[in-house]
Amino acid sequence: MEISLTINGRERTVDVRPDATLVETLRDGVGLTGTKVGCGHGECGACTVLLDGEPVNSCLVFAAQCEGRKVVTIEGLAESGELDRIREAFVEAGAVQCGYCTPGMAVSTYALLSSNPHPTRDEIVEAISGNLCRCTGYTKIIEAVSKAAE
Repeated sequence: MEISLTINGRERTVDVRPDATLVETLRDGVGLTGTKVGCGHGECGACTVLLDGEPVNSCLVFAAQCEGRKVVTIEGLAESGELDRIREAFVEAGAVQCGYCTPGMAVSTYALLSSNPHPTRDEIVEAISGNLCRCTGYTKIIEAVSKAAE
């Protein structure tokens, strides 16, 4: 089946299986591999993207549900320059090790800072609570989000 949606500001028509998830469509159908596949069950947040401006686990969303909607991936944040301050803050804080969780963390950070430019530590913890990291622990990630908010 064909769906039409906007991905990173570009109108796209994509042929998808009825059971295809958004993350599969982004990676395999469109070639945007920055969005990672982790658990496939909505537990890890590696596949976080913005759907109509809200962070979602793209492994839990069927591509067909995105007809006429707007999706922003980590590549879209990079293209628009919105990722720069987040990327710099993550590097400065040492919040990146293996990097697998980083795209999802960065998208969640962007969503938080878009709605709340000066979050408290508790608000940061809540905003990234759907993103798991197995390498850094969360202290440096929380510090990075705080730096990005400065």
